[in-house]
Amino acid sequence: MSDEGSHRHRVSLTAVLREGEQVTPLELFFDLVFVLALTQCTTLMSASPSWEGLLKGVLVLGVLWWSWVGYAWLTSVVDPEEGLVRLVMFVAMAAFLVAALCVPRAFGSEALAFALAYAVVRAAHIALFLIASREDGELRHSVLGLAVSTAVGAGLLLLAALLGGGTLRLALWGLALVLDVGGPLVIETAGWRLVPGHFAERHGAIVIIALGESIVAIGVGAHERIDLSILGAATLALAVTACLWWAYFDVTSIVAGRFLARATPGREQNRIARDSYSYLHFPMIAGIAMLAVGLKGTLAHVDGSLGIVSTTALFGGAALYLLAQVAFRLRTMHTLEYRRALCAAVLLGLLPLAEHLPAVAALSILTGLLVAVILYEALRYADVRERVRHRPVEQETA
Repeated sequence: MSDEGSHRHRVSLTAVLREGEQVTPLELFFDLVFVLALTQCTTLMSASPSWEGLLKGVLVLGVLWWSWVGYAWLTSVVDPEEGLVRLVMFVAMAAFLVAALCVPRAFGSEALAFALAYAVVRAAHIALFLIASREDGELRHSVLGLAVSTAVGAGLLLLAALLGGGTLRLALWGLALVLDVGGPLVIETAGWRLVPGHFAERHGAIVIIALGESIVAIGVGAHERIDLSILGAATLALAVTACLWWAYFDVTSIVAGRFLARATPGREQNRIARDSYSYLHFPMIAGIAMLAVGLKGTLAHVDGSLGIVSTTALFGGAALYLLAQVAFRLRTMHTLEYRRALCAAVLLGLLPLAEHLPAVAALSILTGLLVAVILYEALRYADVRERVRHRPVEQETA
């Protein structure tokens, strides 16, 4: 074999740096496992409509979200479809799948299996980052710091699985999530690398996936019978989901992506990516998951009231999503979207009333408020929407 051929072979077994911004088919394939994980989290919350059930669902979702975020950063550095990276990605997918299958009993009989599978997912992520950072000292330094917080988080989950259930296990899960997610706050951010367009598109795709779970929840909730009340409630539920889609994709995601791309590469750009996407997208995803739980309960009990927990999931999930959007815009674009904040406050204030209303009436109120906000923004800022959505990026930047 020639020296040139040998060099190509060695390269194919390491990592190839990403060059383009387009999300690859393998990344979309990887995200399909997250679809199952998200479905399992909503199943966990729906199976136990209690405050503890909601807490467990959010904790599991937080842990799985943070592992997904790690791979979003990784594949913004390396091409996931080249060389060794592709093979390790498949290993990580298998471990992620096992973790997702264990979610409904992650705090019970399958706690250890979940923790071990999660540890494999995170270990594969760190290993790939170490390979990718062989010739980049700054990136290697940041990866080593991340490896510490990753080991702490995975270790605490293993400890929680071994020490038994109850309050102690919940507390250890919470501590593991806080310490793992908090790692990047103390790690030097200048060392990270990312492709802005790719990074923003990856997070947009995961929002679509989460919204898809809301659509699935409509079908699951309406599985027993189909009549006019069910059809009406399903239509309202779809309108709610469409409003959440509009709130993110109509203008916000476009402008935020441009702000990220225009930020100075290095510390400034990485901090925006960390705060606006890695951190502030989680409450959006959690809000959508909670909303899905509320929609499932609404379609299943369309003629009765939901109770305080399911009503909180329905109204509180939508409010959390809106507040996360407010924070996202404030951090990325330095603008305060007070209408969405006000809508979230109204939704939370209506909880005591909505708890006692028929489920379809509560859903109608939620739909009306969201449609009103979206319609007002679309009409009030029609010129701005036109410029953002249809003006060439070069002119918008100027």
